[in-house]
Amino acid sequence: MIAETATRVQQHTAPRVNEHIQRNARERVCELGGYDRASAIASRLHELDREWDIERVLQTHFAIVSLASLALSTLVGRRWLALALGVPAFMLQHAFQGWCPSLPVFRRIGFRTSKEIAEERFALKALRGDFNDALQSGDADDLLRAVKS
Repeated sequence: MIAETATRVQQHTAPRVNEHIQRNARERVCELGGYDRASAIASRLHELDREWDIERVLQTHFAIVSLASLALSTLVGRRWLALALGVPAFMLQHAFQGWCPSLPVFRRIGFRTSKEIAEERFALKALRGDFNDALQSGDADDLLRAVKS
């Protein structure tokens, strides 16, 4: 069964882990009140631009495991090639179903999907007032520009 792209990781993550990730994002957004809110929001948006999403983490993990297993097969024994062959199978499983053995570990650590990161970004921009002019003008292009910036 092929899972929906936008929600496949959340579907294969324990509900309490999903709730923890969402709660942390809400708390970060709520903490940005105070005197210099615009600066704090800009700083947080900059952090979000650098945040690695779960897909990037998994791609890196798959590459490291593959290279390590190839090195071990050369240095220790050919049995390690089985691990190198298993990595593409898990990559396919993640691509189709949104799950692989390392996913629960990385989600518990706190790695988020690009959708979850984008939701926090959108909330921060709304809090900062980025959409006010676009909403008042009623121009869809203005709104799309505000979302993308």
